[in-house]
Amino acid sequence: MVYPIYIYGSSALRNESVDIDKDYPELDKLIDDMFETMYASNGVGLAAPQIGKNLRLFIVDVTPMGDEDPTAKDFKRVFINPEIYEESDMEVLMSEGCLSLPGIHEDVYRPEKIRIRYFDRDFVEHDEELEGWPARAVQHEYDHIEGYVFTDHLSNLRRTLLKSKLLGLTKGKYSADYRTKIAK
Repeated sequence: MVYPIYIYGSSALRNESVDIDKDYPELDKLIDDMFETMYASNGVGLAAPQIGKNLRLFIVDVTPMGDEDPTAKDFKRVFINPEIYEESDMEVLMSEGCLSLPGIHEDVYRPEKIRIRYFDRDFVEHDEELEGWPARAVQHEYDHIEGYVFTDHLSNLRRTLLKSKLLGLTKGKYSADYRTKIAK
């Protein structure tokens, strides 16, 4: 099932998410549906809040970036109850976009490397150091489960310059080639 993507201004994008356990109803189906939704939307990551579910769950598949970044080759993961517990001091600037903010792309500084603990879809625990595209995508999706979007990392001046575009999103003034929903 392809879910609609919740658009900026939807309260689900600002609420903190809750941990889930292995007995969460139809978890495998939800994960499969999230991958189907992400691929149908041409995304490389999707967090549960983006489909209106405030759960500490997100998925990432940055394998398309594998040609330019070897760390992205075959990097397809499910992250359940993740915790980023270490970040490098070195930050890198990259352009980011978001399925929940269609038409907006901005340069964002993020730590170059992170360490993260999480459970996979089988509730096997992992502890990994990530860099490159995997680190970027994971940090972006992690923000969603914490109630943030990538524009929160911009300077006050840059956010002020984007104010009318962001307001437009909340009023349905955007174009997207995938199903969307604005929910207060």
